[in-house]
Amino acid sequence: MHIELEESKQLSMTKGNISVQTENIFPIIKQFLYSDQEIFLRELISNAVDATSKIQTLSRKGVYKDELGDVTIEVIVDKEAKTLTIKDRGVGMTESEVNKYLNQVAFSSAQDFLEKYKNESSIIGHFGLGFYSAFMVADRVEVVTQSHNRKERTVKWTCEGDPKYTLEKVDKRERGSDVILHISDDATEYLEEARIQELLDKYCKFLPVEIKFGTKTEKVYKDDEDKEGTDVVTDNIVNNPNPLWKKAANKIKEEEYKSFYNELYPYSQPPMFWIHLNIDYPFNLTGVLYFPKINNSMEVQKNKIQLYSNQVYVTDEVKEIVPEFLTLLHGVIDSPDIPLNVSRSYLQSDQNVKKITSYITKKVAEKLNNLFKKKRESYEEKWKDLSVFVKYGMISDEKFYDKATKFVLLESTDEKLYTIEEYREKIKDAQTDKHDKQVFLYCNHKEDQASYVKAAKEKGYDVLVMDNIIDNHFMQQLEQKLDKVTFVRVDSDIVSNLVQKDETIESVLSEKENEKVLGIFKDKIASESNRFEMKALSPEEPPVLITKPEFMRRMSEMQRMQGMDMSIMPESYNVVINSNHVLIADKLNKMRNDDKKSEFAQYLYQLALLNQGMLKGEGLSNFVDKSIEFLK
Repeated sequence: MHIELEESKQLSMTKGNISVQTENIFPIIKQFLYSDQEIFLRELISNAVDATSKIQTLSRKGVYKDELGDVTIEVIVDKEAKTLTIKDRGVGMTESEVNKYLNQVAFSSAQDFLEKYKNESSIIGHFGLGFYSAFMVADRVEVVTQSHNRKERTVKWTCEGDPKYTLEKVDKRERGSDVILHISDDATEYLEEARIQELLDKYCKFLPVEIKFGTKTEKVYKDDEDKEGTDVVTDNIVNNPNPLWKKAANKIKEEEYKSFYNELYPYSQPPMFWIHLNIDYPFNLTGVLYFPKINNSMEVQKNKIQLYSNQVYVTDEVKEIVPEFLTLLHGVIDSPDIPLNVSRSYLQSDQNVKKITSYITKKVAEKLNNLFKKKRESYEEKWKDLSVFVKYGMISDEKFYDKATKFVLLESTDEKLYTIEEYREKIKDAQTDKHDKQVFLYCNHKEDQASYVKAAKEKGYDVLVMDNIIDNHFMQQLEQKLDKVTFVRVDSDIVSNLVQKDETIESVLSEKENEKVLGIFKDKIASESNRFEMKALSPEEPPVLITKPEFMRRMSEMQRMQGMDMSIMPESYNVVINSNHVLIADKLNKMRNDDKKSEFAQYLYQLALLNQGMLKGEGLSNFVDKSIEFLK
């Protein structure tokens, strides 16, 4: 203990700054900071936009008194010189500013400007690292810049991707900056005009300052009689500086929304309807979300919602801020309050993100509810396209489920649509079983199960159509959420058992005769997976029925959706023999020849298989041949 105290006296407290070796900074920037090499162009053009926004702000404030002139940003490819230039007429930099902002990594001029003009500008960049993404594709980068203060000299900064740089005074030029990238040999794709056009379309489509990339030639016709027209060369402006989502919703016409959708997703079918998002508290968010036509399938391409930050494209991977089911939507979300990683390439989760998620979910639910309440007929016309979306949302999002119970619809086989409450009221008398449960009967193949649907209707029941790919999950959820409700497929049992009542039908056959008939079927149609049963049913029901228990069918379908190999699990179903049908009670029961009995039982069984759509191939061929024999 004494020794330890003596040693501690010799220690002294030291304060200082952690030293970062700049030699190690550039490899980190080049290799790890940016997930995608092509991001460099977005970053450099965003810087040019910031520089332009600054000079516009200074002009509005009266600080900059000269004419702004043309502030178009220009992108220039020089294949021969192996350079790519981003040219702006923005605020420019003085020599001292170049030293401050280019020679000190991560010292962003945007931060300084925002502090000074907090409410006067929309600055994109905040990190001060974007500029250095240029070194991912360039061996040498030159910046020639003239400050808006004409008293200052034009300066040229040159760096080859290491801590060494040169800074020199050059001949005076116009206000603004040229960033000149000398493209490296392994990045020559960025000297191809088509590749640059692709990146401009992707990242810069809606930046708030016009961006010129070369020229384009268009035919102009004087009048209807002018057949040849005249070639007119104009600037190729690659972006729309005033996108639809930045405008007030009450000033936008329906055709403008459709036109913007076509701009975002060329060659797509027109959307059903849309939601205009606009909120400034507790966070800033604007955007337009479209409901596309997705029909009765989940085979749709997700990630069609584009995320922007101050009109700069960030990503179409928006699952962090948009609930899973809303990724079926298309459109744009723009928010400066969504936290991004340092390279602005992907999202970082925080409380704001959760608030935004809740807000978007709420707005979508409100839109659907309003449409249903005010324009029900129109809503019902769109239901086939909406059903996947709404049901998926109810399954995957608890808050959306609570809201959607008011506007989710159930489709009857008579092509009428009902809300859950409307349908419960409709069937409460006929389809409430002896346990006081409401039985929602359904089919998933209206045509294939037509005979079962018909039998149910003849008994006074209604049958729903549940043919959506996610309906199994949807029905299961409703059974859990709704009080005393169960779903039963119309072919899962004989019609008298679908809604269990305290009713009994007497068999015309004796117990001994029933056993005899049952034995014929079991002997002739042996199967470990099938269960045979004699049942006294109405004489109008088929002689033999094949049903599959509801729980067994659901289990197998769930497993199939999960990609499980179902071939290892044999199909299991019930074979019900109607003891009161004339073909059983009279014909089969009274046959004397055992071979004829077996043959006839086989035929009736195949008839039941045919009714279920289960008789195929050789079995179907044999059945047809046998039918012809019987008719002779």
